[in-house]
Amino acid sequence: MADETERQKKIAELSRLREQAENAYDEMYEAHAFRDANVCYSDAKDNFYDAIALAEDLGLAEDAEYLRKRLEHVKEVFRSQFDS
Repeated sequence: MADETERQKKIAELSRLREQAENAYDEMYEAHAFRDANVCYSDAKDNFYDAIALAEDLGLAEDAEYLRKRLEHVKEVFRSQFDS
């Protein structure tokens, strides 16, 4: 029972990390200065990396792969639109 409770906590944390990563990505577009966009980009990457590690820890290979692809997309967008 304790193991299942811990797993559910980790799944909730995974969901929170994904949401924070996506929110930071959205905020990147709202930034009025490159510095602000860069901060949002960094936050998005950090949350995606943490989410990927947690998904792998939970044995959620498909989720981890989706998150890796999503992170690559975010990186490509930032580099094409914000990186000088």
